[in-house]
Amino acid sequence: MALIRDFSENGATGASAGARRWRRGPLAAIADTLDHERPRWFAWGTVSLGAGAAAYFQLAVEPTLWMALMPLLAALAVRLVLRGGTVGAALATAAIALALGLVLAKVRTEMVRAPVLERRLTAEVKGFVELVAPRPGRGGRLTVVVASIATLKPEKWPHHVRIRVLGDVSGFRPGDAVRVTATLSPPPAPALPGAYDFARAAWFARLGAVGYAMRPPVHDDTIADVSWRQRLQAGIERLRLAIGRRITAALPGETGAIANALITGERGGITEATNDAFRDSGLFHALSISGLHMAVMAGAIFWTLRLMLAAVPSLALRYPIKKWAAVGAALGALFYLLISGSAPATERSYLMISIMLLAILLDRSALALRNVALSAILLLLLFPESILDLGFQMSYAAVVALVAAHEEIQRRWPSGEGGHGFVSWLRSQGAVGRPLLALGAISLSTVIASLAVAPLGAFYFHKSQQYAILGNVLGLPICDLVVMPLALATLVAMPFGLEALPLWGMGLGIDAMVWCARFVAGLPGAVATVPAMPLPAFLLIVAGGIWLTLWQTRWRLLGLVAVAAGGALAPFGTRPDILVGRDAHTVAVRQGDRLSALPVKGNAFDLARWLEHDGDGRPPKAAATGHGFRCDAAGCTAMVRGLVVAVARSPDALADDCLRADIIVAELARPRSCNRPRLVLDRWDLWHGGAAAISIGREGQLTLATVEQARGQRPWSRTPPDRLHSRSLTAAGPAKPVQ
Repeated sequence: MALIRDFSENGATGASAGARRWRRGPLAAIADTLDHERPRWFAWGTVSLGAGAAAYFQLAVEPTLWMALMPLLAALAVRLVLRGGTVGAALATAAIALALGLVLAKVRTEMVRAPVLERRLTAEVKGFVELVAPRPGRGGRLTVVVASIATLKPEKWPHHVRIRVLGDVSGFRPGDAVRVTATLSPPPAPALPGAYDFARAAWFARLGAVGYAMRPPVHDDTIADVSWRQRLQAGIERLRLAIGRRITAALPGETGAIANALITGERGGITEATNDAFRDSGLFHALSISGLHMAVMAGAIFWTLRLMLAAVPSLALRYPIKKWAAVGAALGALFYLLISGSAPATERSYLMISIMLLAILLDRSALALRNVALSAILLLLLFPESILDLGFQMSYAAVVALVAAHEEIQRRWPSGEGGHGFVSWLRSQGAVGRPLLALGAISLSTVIASLAVAPLGAFYFHKSQQYAILGNVLGLPICDLVVMPLALATLVAMPFGLEALPLWGMGLGIDAMVWCARFVAGLPGAVATVPAMPLPAFLLIVAGGIWLTLWQTRWRLLGLVAVAAGGALAPFGTRPDILVGRDAHTVAVRQGDRLSALPVKGNAFDLARWLEHDGDGRPPKAAATGHGFRCDAAGCTAMVRGLVVAVARSPDALADDCLRADIIVAELARPRSCNRPRLVLDRWDLWHGGAAAISIGREGQLTLATVEQARGQRPWSRTPPDRLHSRSLTAAGPAKPVQ
């Protein structure tokens, strides 16, 4: 709180003092502008805190706690020297927030530290069911709190494991003691250097292994009883499952599955075709409980309670019924949070809504950028890893853009009696103007939010939904005005056994949303693939967007320059010429402008991620034709930019390739005599270094990047520190020139 107060005081007095000190110098105009922008300094403190947390995750080597504390101590020392209310002091405070973000991320990493499985194994697992995720027609998944794993010492037991079960899991409930024989593996590493790291996310979820059941799981009453906390969590999860069963019983089929997803957060019953339609139409966020659903749910509770209380004059005239309604909305949103699974995105949304409701209790404006910044600060203090979460980034990008636009509209066209212009005239038209104004507000907010999150979608998903604005304009009003209010009515009616009627109406709304999604997704050119965007380009776009939305004066328009510069750099990302999976089975080379892969054995997940990174919309089967390769039973060869690439699958082929090939990928160990090739990646190199990406320069120079080099020496990295570099991977850093 001292940090928050420091920013507030600097915002109120520091900028004006800075302006007086600098007025005679060349930076007087900047100082005057900062003076005028002092209400926004608090928001920039939030940005500094998040940037510090993000910087921690970019480190190549895990720092000790003392190393992480050093920048914070240095920033505090500078702030003590700059005691006056100067711009310099405010910048020092920003440096404190930056360093604090790094420290918080380090502390959080140590707080959640738990064993991670080191190697693949098959063993009997005993524990307590924490989560049940049914997949109709595909079995389901059990998340188990481990009580023991045979063949492993207790200090090696992961805290949680996630096990895929092919059979029916409806007989298991959270809190049940279970025994299952499963094949477990460490959380998977990225498919290529710099890609999404599931193992890092698993670290903060204390998920130490994933796998699949070899035999159906069974109940086991011999395991000791669970703790009170686990019993409480199990009770909430059982309530969720019971609500889900009631929903799908009253509303069968995929419509009921979507209703269940919107109320309890369980999306396993939604088909992939429907997911694709919502994704391609830009409506995919409507299928997962997020800020939109939490805001509509809390808003509906607030509006309903206030209307009911206002209908009683003795209450409305004597008591602050608006505040009572805000308290009721906060409690209702908390219940919705619990039954929806308390996913990180839902927790984030609840916190944001709660702060806005708290503002009502304190007679402050609910829709204020300061409230949004405060919610982000609280989230980063508790969960600094959220800064890397796509949901965090997209929700705050949308909310900040919407609140900034709202404040600008209020400044230009006040809603009070002093309002003027077209908006005020439309508001004065009563029954005709107000619905049009509401529809225009929904459409405008949809456009603003879609533009705010579009760069994030392109960077992470390598896709651009060309008609996302149209999809949201058509589908979101149905979600806001029909589906979610009836979801609230369903929860209210369920204890009385009357949920069938609101669910029937909710189903009609869901069917209309599905029709909108499929219609928009079916339009020509609805989806465009986007090659991987360079990180500097993405950071420029993000920085420009933050600059544009946080400042208030005309210099905010400089953010558009940064956005334009990032957009100009976006098409110039590097695309590797050769990609090799960790198992050495999945290999792709660039033929012309597209990747061509050898036929994939088993899971094509890695190849699918490579094609996405390349901006290639083909399915893995279409790319895994072996085009450009010449193969026999012993291996394959291909010509890439004038170099011979060989994939060796037998000792004889490897010995032959060592004499002829420039680059070798071997499924077996490299012979000591194999010195002629310029680069050899054998099974040990790939096991220790992870998937590899090789680029060939114009003059034939090779640049090698591996997953483990990109990840660095971090707690969630699979490779131990002494094995970070193997025989053919000898240089540090994300990429290595090979002579």
